[in-house]
Amino acid sequence: MTTKTGGRLLVDALLEQGCDRIFTVPGESFLAVLDALHDTPAIDLVTCRQEGGVTFMACADGKLTGRPGIAFVTRGPGATNAAIGVHVARQDSQPMILFIGDVDRGTRDREAFQEVDFQAMFAPLAKWTARIDDAARIPEYVARAYAMAMSGRPGPVVLALPEDMLCDMVEGTPRPRIERPAQDVSIIDALTVHDMIGKAERPVAIIGGAHWDADTIALVEKWGEAAGVPLVAAFRRQDAVSATCPVYAGNLGYGPNPALVARVRHADLLIVMGARLGEATTDGYTVITPDHPGQTLIHVHPDPDELHSVYRTDLALCCDVAEAVAMLELMATERGRPHPSGAQAHGEYLAWSEPSPRDGVTLDLGQCVEAMRQTLPATTILCNGAGNYSGWWHRYWRYEPGCQLAPTCGAMGYGVPAATAAALRHPNRMVVALAGDGCFLMNGQELATAVQHGASMLVIVIDNGGYGTIRMHQEREYPGRVAGTALSNPDFAALARAYGCWSETVTRTEDFAPALSRAMAETGVKLLHLKTDIEVITPATTLSRIAVR
Repeated sequence: MTTKTGGRLLVDALLEQGCDRIFTVPGESFLAVLDALHDTPAIDLVTCRQEGGVTFMACADGKLTGRPGIAFVTRGPGATNAAIGVHVARQDSQPMILFIGDVDRGTRDREAFQEVDFQAMFAPLAKWTARIDDAARIPEYVARAYAMAMSGRPGPVVLALPEDMLCDMVEGTPRPRIERPAQDVSIIDALTVHDMIGKAERPVAIIGGAHWDADTIALVEKWGEAAGVPLVAAFRRQDAVSATCPVYAGNLGYGPNPALVARVRHADLLIVMGARLGEATTDGYTVITPDHPGQTLIHVHPDPDELHSVYRTDLALCCDVAEAVAMLELMATERGRPHPSGAQAHGEYLAWSEPSPRDGVTLDLGQCVEAMRQTLPATTILCNGAGNYSGWWHRYWRYEPGCQLAPTCGAMGYGVPAATAAALRHPNRMVVALAGDGCFLMNGQELATAVQHGASMLVIVIDNGGYGTIRMHQEREYPGRVAGTALSNPDFAALARAYGCWSETVTRTEDFAPALSRAMAETGVKLLHLKTDIEVITPATTLSRIAVR
């Protein structure tokens, strides 16, 4: 073995794990890693403009690949900026590894320049946080980080890298590629679930979440159709199955179909597959209460810490969803007597997700989504952050598997970075970033990253001149007393052109489809600036109606 720097050994260890892309804002604290990457063409180094964008991109890349997205930032301000993406990866159950260049070992615990105790800081946010003080142990830490990020409920890992450690000369060999360990289900448990479904009169399955891959999607769709059980997507998990699946019933979360909410409330059997039943999915733990009287709950989840943690669970299966559903699908096919409720629920979903024109609305977002459905491929990847604007797409866009990047924790500023990661990962697919005016300006600078790295994507900025979601709550709780929610915005189309993007402004419904067609004819990054009225606050209501309730 020849000796090499810790930085070189770290890059070699990442290569062994299949890393082909790193997102970063460079810092002097990990120059040895950047130097090693100079001689590593197999890894695409994506230079971003703010560390929040770095970790948003890494989180999105982790969902798209199923392996940890990799982020590098510097200490202090870099790490604190990056924390938002760690929070998203945790609540979204997505694998990610954040490497933080740290102060050198000799100055630790002196509150040196930009020094932070990262193990204390990230302990509530990450699955595991550690500091590598011995360069010879880099292969050990990297292998463990991959295993931790992917196993059980996937999530983020944070590793601090002392600056001087990365310059140490050591001998070392990267550990072999880590794969997610299999988690089987017992035949007895599967038979029990199958029998419970057969005896239920009103079964409902809530799907989407931890370790949800292509195999899981295919099996869940086949099982749902064979069993006739309505498949209900958890909050921002609409891509857990195809919207065309004959038993897909729509999604829970904010602004769901009232008929679907009633169906879930009155279900006698709840089969929860991969989901956590978080606050957004359950509307503040009310649609399904933690004790859910009169309902039996089966929870299939790969992490034992999640099972029984909030909800009274009648049957807990600690396994991969795919392993459980593979057995259930076979049993359901043999039985041949599907429940009728699946097809009924799908019909309700189709009716709910069909936009009707709204009278008196100059720019009708529902009709904009309809135009997108008619124009864009079904496999378009839609990326959005937080905000009421997303409700139009959540309701009216018909998602295909693996086509949704949206933070379940409600982080603003996610759409543009996520779309950039998606466009780089899938250069031959259509990628759309959706952002409100407030949402866009939290990470709109990553347009520069997208342009610099040759991404091709469409950005749609919905500009209603305010923090719409907060304004909605403000009118509900304190009608007419508006404070702190109005925004004075730039000309987003002009701003996009300054970044090197093609752009147009749209103010009327009838102008959207032609503008979309012109955008589709362009290459690179395109931006449509949609100027809307904040009065039309959701697909279902207006601010005036909310204020008089």
